[in-house]
Amino acid sequence: MNQIRKHSFEAVSLLTADNGLLEVSIIPAMNQPDWLIPTSLILSIEPYHERIWTYLWHQQEVAVFHLLPRSQTPDKMIVLEGNTSVHRIALQTVGDIKNIQVRISDVKDTELPEKYLDVAQANINVNKKRDEGFNFFAPVVTGSDNEVAEERFRENVILSYLFQTVMIDDHYYLVPDLDKIAHQLVDLDS
Repeated sequence: MNQIRKHSFEAVSLLTADNGLLEVSIIPAMNQPDWLIPTSLILSIEPYHERIWTYLWHQQEVAVFHLLPRSQTPDKMIVLEGNTSVHRIALQTVGDIKNIQVRISDVKDTELPEKYLDVAQANINVNKKRDEGFNFFAPVVTGSDNEVAEERFRENVILSYLFQTVMIDDHYYLVPDLDKIAHQLVDLDS
């Protein structure tokens, strides 16, 4: 497996010139807090009503991550920039995307609410029982001795792709580990 190439940028580069505001988009998600991502990462938002695993965007196949259960019909495809063009991903969801500007000081780190932890734990147990013998829970191994092995993510287990939970104006939001999702989706899709 190839070593993951991480991009090197500073979070400060996401600030706008307008009084140190961060421009973020709120992406609706089901059975978890809505996602909070930098608006500058969104390449495209398009209507799409069929659940798929790869999406053809500008003659490029993009791996798809689902923010809703299989039983729910999506209505949007959101294409996100990746570290490289190969690591672009798309999100399938339903609902309206909201764009807001926030001061970094208004974004508070917090713990994932207990109701989502309970759902995640239940899904972990269901996945382990269903996938027994398939080794889906094996760690991702990278090329360097210094790097820590990380567990593969599962769409129905928030903890497997959670980077941070934050609160803005008394609302919880999930900041996803987009690098982990993108690299694992591309590796699975290859």
